[in-house]
Amino acid sequence: MRHLLSAADLTRDEAVHVLDTAEAMAATQQREIKKLPTLRGRTVVNLFFEDSTRTRISFEAAAKRLSADVINFSAKGSSVSKGESLKDTALTLEAMGADAVVVRHHASGAPHRLANSGWINGAVVNAGDGTHEHPTQALLDAFTMRRRLCEGDITGQDLSGRRILIVGDVLHSRVARSNVLLLRTLGAEVTLVSPPTLLPVGTDAWPCSTSYDFDAELPKADAVMMLRVQRERMNASFFPSVREYSRRYGLDGRRVALLPDHAIVMHPGPMNRGLEITADAADSARSTIVEQVANGVSVRMAVLYLLLSGEQPDLQGEVVAP
Repeated sequence: MRHLLSAADLTRDEAVHVLDTAEAMAATQQREIKKLPTLRGRTVVNLFFEDSTRTRISFEAAAKRLSADVINFSAKGSSVSKGESLKDTALTLEAMGADAVVVRHHASGAPHRLANSGWINGAVVNAGDGTHEHPTQALLDAFTMRRRLCEGDITGQDLSGRRILIVGDVLHSRVARSNVLLLRTLGAEVTLVSPPTLLPVGTDAWPCSTSYDFDAELPKADAVMMLRVQRERMNASFFPSVREYSRRYGLDGRRVALLPDHAIVMHPGPMNRGLEITADAADSARSTIVEQVANGVSVRMAVLYLLLSGEQPDLQGEVVAP
């Protein structure tokens, strides 16, 4: 693959290969010296047209630990605020010799446009586009699930037979779309739990099932992923009140107790504590929320490595020829 634009771009074998490579990268992060020389001389540009903390810092850390040169571009304070187009920004990056562009944009489809326009020759990684997709978030979520839910040597394993609940504001969530596609590719059974007003039109064609009854689905789940209520994207009243939403679709201690003993609690962050998830649920022993942040660096190291190098690291973290 030349780009990573959608979770649908990955076959089952390709997705597992990324997860296995991320395991090798994670092993290197346990060493005293965490840097690898594998992308020395390459330039990675973080092109962010939207605010971000976890994703931007994660990609920056991943590129730097692979010894790449990193350029951070923020729309605020740049020529974009003066009216510069995406095309002109891309041409500027190409002139600077960008080998990879990690792009987050408020417009759905912007990374696809960047990758297929001919404006730049480097690899394009979608770090979130509008309400469309966020493939590396789905990869790090799958990486976390595989580590916590699979047994024995997890190398080469997928998530076949696992039951995953994705709960909350699916309508505005790029994370939900990417997770549905990737988890189904990896063999998991996915159920969307949401009020009808926060389900997109056409979810009956998605490779998942839907439910409005949160409590009924919990005893069958291996993992429950809570989605942030994206009030900044809402332009209407999608639910009567915060209290009503929390009562029907929020994860609290009572609902955590309904989960099987092995089940885990996830959230892509940032969280609205007290809205979609309570503090006791977010900080419980089942929670993988902090792990997801740490795993994001390893997964993004793997993505950049595979796109820019094409070599195969072994599971001790040493780089060997393919």
